[in-house]
Order: sequence, then C-alpha cells, then structure tokens
Amino acid sequence: MYEKGLKGVIAAETRISYIDGQLGRLVYRGYDIQKLAANYHFEEVAYLLWYGHFPNKEQLFILKEELKKNRWLSDDLKSIISLLPPTMDLMSVIRTAVSAEGGYGEYQFPPTISQAVKLTALIPSIIAFRKRKLEGRAEVPPRNDLDHIENYLYMLTGDIPTAAHVHALEAYMILTLEHGMNASTFSARVTISSESDIVSAVTSAIGTMKGPLHGGAPSGVLELLDEISTVQDAAKVIRDKLIRGEKLMGFGHRVYKTHDPRAIALKEKLIKLGGQDKWLDLAMEVEESAITLLEEFKPGRALYTNVEFYAAAIMKAIQLEPILFTPTFTASRIVGWTAHILEQASDNVIYRPQSKYVGSFF
Repeated sequence: MYEKGLKGVIAAETRISYIDGQLGRLVYRGYDIQKLAANYHFEEVAYLLWYGHFPNKEQLFILKEELKKNRWLSDDLKSIISLLPPTMDLMSVIRTAVSAEGGYGEYQFPPTISQAVKLTALIPSIIAFRKRKLEGRAEVPPRNDLDHIENYLYMLTGDIPTAAHVHALEAYMILTLEHGMNASTFSARVTISSESDIVSAVTSAIGTMKGPLHGGAPSGVLELLDEISTVQDAAKVIRDKLIRGEKLMGFGHRVYKTHDPRAIALKEKLIKLGGQDKWLDLAMEVEESAITLLEEFKPGRALYTNVEFYAAAIMKAIQLEPILFTPTFTASRIVGWTAHILEQASDNVIYRPQSKYVGSFF
C-alpha cells in the first residue's frame, strides 16, 4: 500500500487523544476539549496527558513545584543562546537551546515524565530570555509565586499580566497541547523509536514545527483584524475581500469538516471575558459577520472559524508579536510531544517504513 505523505495510514495505537474531523470533536485521554479548556488549568491538563488521569491536590502541587524548579536557565545555556547570531529565527534558537540541554548527560533512554516536565518548564524561559536579549533589555528571571502561563507572560514583559490575558492564553495553550499524529508528533515518535533520548526526539519535533506548513503564524488573521479595527466595519471589509476572491484567513480547516472544536472552546472562554479586551471582543464580532457572508458567497462549504483565528486575537490582545506565535505554540505542544514520546517508548518498535522505487535500471 502506498499513500503519498502517509495520509490516512495508521502508524500507531494511542490512548492520548482522538480527533473526529467529520463531527468536529477533539478528545484528550477521553475528555472533550471544551470541558478541559473551560474547567481546568494548564498544569492539570498537562498532568492528564502525561499520567493518564487528573492529579489530586498533592500531585498537582508537586507538578507545579517541579515546573517552577526547572524554569531557571543554566549559565551555560544562557551563554549558548547569547552567542547565537541575532539573525537566527526564534524557532531555530529554541531548537538549538533544547539540543544543547541534552548535552548534560541526564537524558538517557527510556524517557521519563520528570524529563518531560523539565523540558516543558525550560521552553518559555528560552523564548523570553532570547526575546529580551534581542531587544537589548535585561533578563526577567522567573518568579516562583506565579503559575506556568502567568510566569511566561511575566518573563516576556516584566509586568504581572492581567487575569483576562492569563485566562485567554491559558485556554489557547490547553487547546494546542495535543493534536494526534501530526507531522511534529510523528517526528518525535520516529526519533524515540530508535531508542534515542527525549531531547533528540523533542528537537526533531521542533524542527518539524518550524516549517510554515505546520506551525506558521496566522499573519493573515492579524492583518484582517487590523484592517477591520481601522474602518470599524467588519461586514464591509469581509464582503469586499470575498468579492475580490480573496481567501479569508482563520476560516476552514483541512482536518475538521465542521466547527473546529478548539475554536468553539476558545470562543466560550472569551465570552466569559467579554468587555475586558477590545481585540477579543472584535474577534467575536468579526466571526459572526464572516460566517454569515461565507455562507452567502460559498454556500454549502461549511467554512467555520478555526483555532488560528482566535489564537491571533489572543496574541493581539496580550501584545505578543507575530514572531512569538509559533514559539508559544511550541511551548504548549511540548506536552503532547513528550506524552507521545513516553507512550512510544513504553511499547516500542522502531519505525521502518519502505519506499517505492520509481527510478531506472541500467
């Protein structure tokens, strides 16, 4: 059997997540994503993905303490990041820094949850340290009285973020922790299947996420929101774009043939924050106008909001620049990658697909 790009080919059994593109359903460990985003925090859902069940109070406390303990970059890692060329993109910096972290000799096969937690804790610190370094600003050290998401925003800006911004970013990061056997997750599972170490597997995944077909920033959505906020007429801007035959960024998804469940969950979270941020309110107004007009211009196509639409609104609201979108996506997806790495290692067979020779014989 040959399928270009392995599309539709089942390569592993998993208990981590389930995607139903026809019904618009995403499940982590048996729990629908809407329930998780509405009722749980990042650390609780990460624990669920790693361990297969929710933590009790003591287990949650231990996980939070482990994340806090591992936030601090070593002097060696700071030196490595500082020596990288200023022209190096942020995803390449994360990839290089994570790879360098593997040089300390503590990451051996088989991978452990403690290793997964450490890498999850380090990535936001790598992002924030590099970002401020490039801007010529002093490092903002982590604060151990702040939880994972709040501390990430704090390290980027040096200011305690508002509750609305923390809740919005946390919802987004919960919704992007995991998404089945996507390209970067497959890369991670392939690497660990050779009995390499968890750092090498995560580095493979980061390299895959770096590609624009997988983790590209929703710049088109940001441009749309900017344009609409200027003219104060969402329907007019959207109608003009559709008349000109332009693609409306942030609508439609190649997996989900109906509503993207992550977009629904994110919208529900943002409704609760209504009136607390103009960009989040604008996004909900734009969605209503766009769906109505898409049905008018493209009847029967079922083009609904995807998670990138609301992700862009959140990034705009919390003033994260576009260059931070894919790195922030990476800071959440590290949990899903490591959950898959652990699962692969627990019942391992090395990946060894075949190729179909189409060359000549002489």
